[in-house]
Amino acid sequence: MKFEEMPYTRPDIAAAAKALEKLAADAKRAKSGGELLQVFEAAGRLQDEIGTAGTLASVRHTVDTRDAYYSAENDYFDEQIPLFSDRVLSLYRALLASPHRAALDEAHGPILGQKLEVAVKSSDEKLIPLQQEENALETEYEKLYASARIPFQGRELTVAQLGPYKQHIDRATRKEAFEAEGGFFDEHREKLDELYDKMVKNRTEQARLMGFDTFTPLGDIRMERLGYTRKEIVACREEVALGIVPVAQTLYERQARRIGVPDFAFYDVPLAFKDGNPTPKGSPEEILAAGQKMYRALSKETAEFIDFMMERGLFDVLAKPGKAPGGYCTYIAGYKSPFIFSNFNGTAGDVDVLTHEAGHAFAAYLASGRDLPGELRSPGLESCEIHSMSMEFLTGEYHGLFFKEDTPKYELSHAEDTLTFLPYGCQVDEFQHLVYDQPGLSPQQRCELWLDLEKKYRPWNDFADLPFYSRGAGWQRQLHIYTSPFYYIDYVLAQAVALQFFLASQRDFEDAWQRYLRLTQKAGTEDYTGLVASAGLRTPFEPGVMRQVGQEMLHWLEAKDRF
Repeated sequence: MKFEEMPYTRPDIAAAAKALEKLAADAKRAKSGGELLQVFEAAGRLQDEIGTAGTLASVRHTVDTRDAYYSAENDYFDEQIPLFSDRVLSLYRALLASPHRAALDEAHGPILGQKLEVAVKSSDEKLIPLQQEENALETEYEKLYASARIPFQGRELTVAQLGPYKQHIDRATRKEAFEAEGGFFDEHREKLDELYDKMVKNRTEQARLMGFDTFTPLGDIRMERLGYTRKEIVACREEVALGIVPVAQTLYERQARRIGVPDFAFYDVPLAFKDGNPTPKGSPEEILAAGQKMYRALSKETAEFIDFMMERGLFDVLAKPGKAPGGYCTYIAGYKSPFIFSNFNGTAGDVDVLTHEAGHAFAAYLASGRDLPGELRSPGLESCEIHSMSMEFLTGEYHGLFFKEDTPKYELSHAEDTLTFLPYGCQVDEFQHLVYDQPGLSPQQRCELWLDLEKKYRPWNDFADLPFYSRGAGWQRQLHIYTSPFYYIDYVLAQAVALQFFLASQRDFEDAWQRYLRLTQKAGTEDYTGLVASAGLRTPFEPGVMRQVGQEMLHWLEAKDRF
């Protein structure tokens, strides 16, 4: 069934919550492991039913945030899902307390119990009003971001549509685009500050009600971090600061010489080549067709996957007014269908979507073919990002389908971007860590904190007199900081592994692909450290790993930079 044909009816979430209450009672009364498994499976079917409706409403809302019907449906889920989620946790508590709990481990492995234990630590019924408010604040931020109509050279553009101008070969145009974007965020400065202040206070109160001093430990629990702790995250950040920041500094110095700009400024960062960045050749439809050709050639598994996606219309990729910002992959459980959302704007990022988000979708597609409970269809988000970020590199042989004569430029700039992203990802995480440890900071103090972290992680940035950015407010355009606290370090944890996959593929592509496939096929049946080990790779917590990766990548980049 095509996505557009998938029917949506508002579910009675209150009734579903009552059904979960009954299942929790059944779990407590279960007289055998078999009965307990039956309860668990029935709950899974109910969760898939509600999840399917919620995903359909959410996707159609983000495709057009101005659609009154789906906006109302999205608001309904924002209000009702915390109640439903609380009943799910009550069920999990009953399952964990059962004398027959071992049956779950025998059927699905010990990681299922670990995931249930982490989940029950993440929330409680007393948090429902706060979670409803948090959902509403996140939706308000997304709508504000999506409302952007930024005057620029006689047109009105969204934030995504400004993207090509921010990497224009004309330096004045680049600066003008950054100024226009900054002007929009400055115009809404008071609202952006207000929303984030409310979010920080809301999440801090949730944490305190759960017995934590700050939101940081609760945030990590909600990210389902298994196999490592905040201690390892801090170690990773320091490894990046020591091993990657100096390499990134070298790369930006090379870029400044390459584009002929001795006074390298923040608005020069997006331009990788003096004669312009690589861009995909062809219309959005032609790019999608090239993507299908690529995945058909890559492997039999990816061929089946891409045909499934294309035949069912499981993409919405054009940037347009009213569309929510960003990109994502989600999963429609009732139809065993991944769905990819993006904002094509004519830049190389359009192709990144077909590799990054399709990496997520490919993993979901593989998991859909297995009889796995919802809790095990995907691993932690840091491991999900391994699927996507590694796919960006492992499709390298086919990038010429999109970039033609610009392919060498794309290979170089893409590798540079992935390496120089690592410091930024750590900066976002440390910023959040410090903000939630000091929830009373004023909006100005938060911006000052961001500028201090710029010196540690991105000392090459010169914001000059740019609006918005020069006062340290650039973090406010990062959606994750508002809507997905502590998510961003997951990209770093994944990128460290993806770069190792890339380096391995340069030595023996088929071996690297089989290792990737093996990791991806495990879905959520192992934790992050186990998945990384299963591919014969190393985590970024280990001393010296990031320095080694940085140096190997630098050597590769120096050999490829003929521009």
